[in-house]
Amino acid sequence: MPTDIEIAQAATPKDINEIAAAAGIPERYLECYGRTKAKVDYNLLRDQQHTDGKLVLVTAINPTAAGEGKTTTTVGLGDALSALGNKAVIALREPSLGPVFGIKGGAAGGGYAQVIPMEEINLHFTGDFHAIGAANNLLAALLDAHIHNGNQLNIDPRRITWKRVVDMNDRQLRNIVCGLGGKVNGVPREDGFDITVASEVMAVFCLATSISDLKERLGKIVVGYTYNDEPVTAHDLQAEGAMAALLKDALKPNLVQTLEGTPAFIHGGPFANIAHGCNSIMATRMGLALGDYCVTEAGFGADLGAEKFLDIKCRLTGIRPDAVVVVATVRALKNHGGVAKADLNKENLEALEAGLPNLLQHVENITKVFKLPCVVAINEFPTDTQAELDLVEAKCKELGVNVALSEVWAKGGEGGKALAEEVVRLCEQPSELEFCYDLELSTEQKIEEIAKRIYRAEGVIFTPAAKKNLALLDKQGFTGMPVCMAKTQYSFSDDGSKLGAPRDFRITVREVKVSAGAGFIVALTGNVMTMPGLGKSPAAFNIDVDDTGKISGLF
Repeated sequence: MPTDIEIAQAATPKDINEIAAAAGIPERYLECYGRTKAKVDYNLLRDQQHTDGKLVLVTAINPTAAGEGKTTTTVGLGDALSALGNKAVIALREPSLGPVFGIKGGAAGGGYAQVIPMEEINLHFTGDFHAIGAANNLLAALLDAHIHNGNQLNIDPRRITWKRVVDMNDRQLRNIVCGLGGKVNGVPREDGFDITVASEVMAVFCLATSISDLKERLGKIVVGYTYNDEPVTAHDLQAEGAMAALLKDALKPNLVQTLEGTPAFIHGGPFANIAHGCNSIMATRMGLALGDYCVTEAGFGADLGAEKFLDIKCRLTGIRPDAVVVVATVRALKNHGGVAKADLNKENLEALEAGLPNLLQHVENITKVFKLPCVVAINEFPTDTQAELDLVEAKCKELGVNVALSEVWAKGGEGGKALAEEVVRLCEQPSELEFCYDLELSTEQKIEEIAKRIYRAEGVIFTPAAKKNLALLDKQGFTGMPVCMAKTQYSFSDDGSKLGAPRDFRITVREVKVSAGAGFIVALTGNVMTMPGLGKSPAAFNIDVDDTGKISGLF
């Protein structure tokens, strides 16, 4: 079997103008980046009359080293819906260079369910992340310049919350001292970097509905506090106009295609463990406007990406999924049941049954907390036995949820038709999204609701620093906002080693901060980092390019 990159490089993509025409995008809204990718002017949504299609959200169990294949399933499902005669559009996040060169690798799907051009999507693509990083760092530069040039706003340099960013895993930059070298080089202070996908600019970018909305949101970003405990915003620094100018082209969704020619928008890329984990609302709405079905995904497990998609993105934008797909593999469930990665190819019904509660808790959250119709997609491996598949199906049916086998990695859209048929059926079922918590609750109560209802924690421990943060935010009027939980992706708990569906634990919240531009409060739990680091053998070791410009080693 060829590798993902070999499959992608062997494909003959259609001209992007042909993809756009088939999707119903008039040529005047298209800005081509070569033959295989283009940006689509967001004014299309304003100018063209349309009826929204059905929205399908793809999520997954908590990720393991065995892999789940959420993006692969999303792409394959879009192709399968197209193969059944529907007009399908896919909406995905852009990959960050951090995971591409780190552990996870790229994010363009896999096997015969990929979006192309795979190498370009996984690397610089159309430059959106560079624009977001530049806008973030412009604000940081304006902030430090203001302090250096007299500090009329009375900003306390010890209470600056705004960090610079770089789209790379670089632990060395987590904590730095800047402004050294004498008076002309600025005011010395402690600082640090986040990865670009953790920037509030990324969150704002993905939730903005227009340039004017983008500017308004950027202006609300809190960068620090005065000596009198008053918040200082980007608007106070007169930064939002220039930041928006850097982002005006990036805000246009990127159009590419799958291996089978299904249109795909890839736009924005916040992580789901430290941010809200969804592609841009602009791309989602464009997919809904152009397709009978828009298939999108939310990052990591449903306790992170899907919860935030529903409690943040849906609440702030008014969109609603018509059906939810929860992706799992038998191998990953056995891993949650305590089997080492090297032994996952052997049938082990006992371990599978021990790991199944992870899947069942995610399914129950979707159907009983959020009240949405759901199907489980088993991303099939050749080593799966019929007894194992039957066990998964039986346990899911006890919750009233069907299971569909997905063979899209090996067969593309043809391997996803059973899943697509179930999705079409679910989309016709009546449903009414309910949120996990009420916005009128205090921030502390919202965090507790998520911890108890979604994670099944016994409660929440707020450190003294977090309690101080909460009191300050309440005093400053930052109430009535949804909460974005920053938590390990590997577990329902804040301890990544607790697999399956742990009980008898508490979530520790160490810091709470406002993302006023994005419109939510961020709660940092456990030891989750907003700047990852590279491991001992990062994926970068395997990536190369030859004299013809052909890239190898991406996956």
